[in-house]
Amino acid sequence: MATVLITGASGMIGMYLTSALLQKKHKVFAIDSKPNEFVGTNPDYSFVQCDITDKSTIENLLKSQRIDTLVHLACSVDNDIDSLITDDVMKTSKTADKFIYDAAVSANVVSIVLLSTTDVYGMQKGREPIRETTAEKGSSYYADLKLTSEKFLQKAVKKTNVVPVIARVAPVYTAEYTQNLRDRVYDAKEDVAYIIREGENSFSFCCVFNLIDFISAIVNVPSVKYDGVFNIADTRMISSKEILDYEREHHRIGAVIQKQPVVSLVPLSKARAKSDYRYFDISMALANWYVDNVKAQRISTFRWSLKNTK
Repeated sequence: MATVLITGASGMIGMYLTSALLQKKHKVFAIDSKPNEFVGTNPDYSFVQCDITDKSTIENLLKSQRIDTLVHLACSVDNDIDSLITDDVMKTSKTADKFIYDAAVSANVVSIVLLSTTDVYGMQKGREPIRETTAEKGSSYYADLKLTSEKFLQKAVKKTNVVPVIARVAPVYTAEYTQNLRDRVYDAKEDVAYIIREGENSFSFCCVFNLIDFISAIVNVPSVKYDGVFNIADTRMISSKEILDYEREHHRIGAVIQKQPVVSLVPLSKARAKSDYRYFDISMALANWYVDNVKAQRISTFRWSLKNTK
């Protein structure tokens, strides 16, 4: 069994990952600024409460334990930070990344998994699937934050035997956490859900359990050298109509109005789109950019979708 260190372990993704790893009898070391429900419940779970910038504590943990895989989830909007990306958030991420990767390399970890984002690809001009070879054109602060983290990781492991795994994840959801889905069909300003045409416009999302299965596969087979960038997204896109039907079925949405499409690929609010991860510009509603997960399917099955997520 492997020994895994998780940063941002008390966030949503961190909690689901912890549960999955403990069920597989792996040993988990967890770091977060706030405690969680696993503390004191399992002999294979060790929790260290500290800020992600606490260099001495995190370095000492890596030095004192034989860590096989570091899973860096901290400083991620769908895990443990607010959707508004400020200069302080970006500074915190840079500070943490610089020493965490170097400390992990010094401690001879086998692999480092970084939670990144498909936001790094930015807006696309055509309708070609977004693959790992697609140019990074992200113009948001969050895209900048994660691209910087990716570069720090690649630099830290260069000329070492440490395996870097960069998981560029589409906006996530679970049966209960549907905020990212709702962002695509809900007008917060007017406080009403909306549909464009018949709701056939679709978006790439990622069920959290597809992400957990992918990371677990990396941990479970340490002898296989999976490395590089992977797109982590559901195999099938989700349409606006499916989101509205799903939310209505769970009694989380009321009346729905019909809106006319905005035929433009120019954001209506560049400033807000740059700083606020959750801001969705209706001018992007008909883009239908598909995130291709074929490379990641070599590692995991991606069996989860909106229909079978519990």
